Amino acid sequence: MFDFNEEEIKRYSRHILLPEVGGKGQKKINGARVLLVGAGGLGAPVGYYLAAAGVGHIGIMDGDHVELSNLQRQIVHSTEDVGKNKAVSEQEALVALNPGIEVVTYQERATSENILDIMADYDMVVDGSDNFPTRYLVNDACVLTRKPLSHGAVFRFHGQAMTIVPGEGPCYRCLFREPPPPGMVASCQEAGVLGVLPGLIGLIQATEVLKLILGIGKVLNGRLLTYEALDMEFKSIKVRRDPGCPVCGDHPTIKSLIDYEEFCRVNF
Repeated sequence: MFDFNEEEIKRYSRHILLPEVGGKGQKKINGARVLLVGAGGLGAPVGYYLAAAGVGHIGIMDGDHVELSNLQRQIVHSTEDVGKNKAVSEQEALVALNPGIEVVTYQERATSENILDIMADYDMVVDGSDNFPTRYLVNDACVLTRKPLSHGAVFRFHGQAMTIVPGEGPCYRCLFREPPPPGMVASCQEAGVLGVLPGLIGLIQATEVLKLILGIGKVLNGRLLTYEALDMEFKSIKVRRDPGCPVCGDHPTIKSLIDYEEFCRVNF
C-alpha cells in the first residue's frame, strides 16, 4: 500500500510498528526535506538520527573544516576527516548509514545573501550553529518565510532547545531580542563544552523535527527546554510571543535579513 520495498520494510520496521507512525507516517518521513545549518556538535547527532529515521532529503550547510578538537563531540566526523569540509564529512557519514536518502551540501556559512535561496527547497530548518549572528539570521529567515525552526544551543554544562513555528508561537527574538554585545559571552572555544552535551540536545532537536513531520505530540512551541548536566535537571520555561518583537510582533520593524558582527571565531 505504501510502496516500500523489502529492504525499506526491514530498515523502518520499528517505526512502522508504532501506531502513531505506521506506513503512512514513514512515508511522510521519507518525503520530508530538512536543512541543517551547521554540521558540528548539534548538527552531527541531528543529521545522523534524521538519516537513520529515513528523512528523504537532508541539506547540510557549513563552511568550516573538521579539526581534531571537534572529535570530542562531533560524532559524524572521524580522525581521517580532519581538514575536510564538515558538510561533506557529514554527508559521507549519513549516506553510509542510509544509502536510500539524498544528502546535499552547501560548503559555505549562512549569510543574508544565501540563506533564503537555500531554505526555499526545504520544509523546515534545524539551527545547529554555535554563534549568535547565525542564530538570529536563521530565526529571522524562518519567521519571514514561515518555516518551522528547531533551535538548540550548548555551553559548558548547559543546553537548551526550543521549536519555533511562525504564526503559531514565539520566535527566538521574543526570548532574546538582540544579540549580546561583542565579548559579553565567551565562545565554546574559550569556555569549553562537555562532549556528550551536544548529543543530548541534538537528539531533542531531532525528536522535535520528526514530531513536526508526523504531526504528532506536543512540540516545544512556546516552551524553552533547558538542561543542566551537572545537576541532571531539565526545566521547561513558558515563552510567550512578544507583541513588540521586531520580527514576529504586531508591528515588525525587521523586514529583511541582518548580518550581525561575528561574535564567535568559528562559523558554526
